[in-house]
Amino acid sequence: MKKQKICIIGGSLTGLTTAISLSKLNCEIDLIIGDGNLKTKSNRTVAISENNFNFLNKLKISKSFKKEVWPCSIMKLYTEIKNKFFLEVFELNNNHKILYMFENSKIIKLMMNKIKKIYSIKIKDKAKVSAILNHGVLKEVKFNNNSYKYNLVIVCAGYNSSLVKNTFNDQMIENSYKELAITTTLNHDKIKNNTVRQIFLDNEIIALLPISNTQTSIVWSIKNYIKKKNNLFLKNKIKFYAKKYLKNIKFISDIEYRDLKFVIRNKYYLDRVLLFGDALHVVHPFVGQGFNMILRDLASLEKLLEKKISLGLDIGSNDILSEFSEEIKPRNFAFSVSVDLLKNSFNYKNFRNNTLKIINKSNFAKDIFYNIADKGFKF
Repeated sequence: MKKQKICIIGGSLTGLTTAISLSKLNCEIDLIIGDGNLKTKSNRTVAISENNFNFLNKLKISKSFKKEVWPCSIMKLYTEIKNKFFLEVFELNNNHKILYMFENSKIIKLMMNKIKKIYSIKIKDKAKVSAILNHGVLKEVKFNNNSYKYNLVIVCAGYNSSLVKNTFNDQMIENSYKELAITTTLNHDKIKNNTVRQIFLDNEIIALLPISNTQTSIVWSIKNYIKKKNNLFLKNKIKFYAKKYLKNIKFISDIEYRDLKFVIRNKYYLDRVLLFGDALHVVHPFVGQGFNMILRDLASLEKLLEKKISLGLDIGSNDILSEFSEEIKPRNFAFSVSVDLLKNSFNYKNFRNNTLKIINKSNFAKDIFYNIADKGFKF
């Protein structure tokens, strides 16, 4: 029987992970990575839960994968009170790893090296998709003056992609937080750097995320007027908040900015084309769940397609894509809305502090908090 063909559009972390995961199926995969720029110079870091770390580890990305992933076993939340003094209001410290951190650029390199060795994946780099068209019962993707036919097209190009907008006509709920995520990386004296810290300020949240014993990633969400400030102002402010926990701080990466938005896609698929990753849902980074949601979706997609292929079914059929959508859409909607409500509620200092203090006193509540962060909603 002729193998079914999958086209994955997008060279992001999502696109590469999807290609590696689905390469275990009895399919042929074309991976289109656009201009070949795989964001290997970005300072962005990613947090994944223990359950999702295990999922990635099973993909056998590289022997050095574990060396590039930094485990964190403690989480502490603080709130700023009078005179810029921080009060600890929550601590999570159990027998599990709270989360694992890694640098986006380093894992992308490992994934590309892995993909180049997988015979079932063909890389189409420096390619720009010009059209996705019907071709009989299959789908035709045009790029680089050529066209290819596929059973299934998976678009991992992000919600703001012109390809996504043109294909799905902006069928989504979108709201701007009117905030920026500012990211950078600090070098500092060697410490036992296994504690994730998040400081809630007035209209700001700054997270200190360990990536080694001598390096910490900073993710700072702040109202977007900060663009008017210069980098020296931002660096001084970051140093002020970090100096209590880190010594001899040096900036080893540029400061990067990105707008923060809330996005929920109404339509997940359309005639053999499946949207995936940020094209489906974007949440505020303060709970570190963006890529975790994507990995949970991918685990479900891999399992579903494996089952359908074993039955000899067409993996691009509306029935199968509808089944996938019906499985993950309700939980993604519930999870995204919950994160958004929590973010908006935490803007109120008294509510935030009282809520965190109550949860901090209950091990049962902490277990619920951990399990949801680890595995998402299950229904």
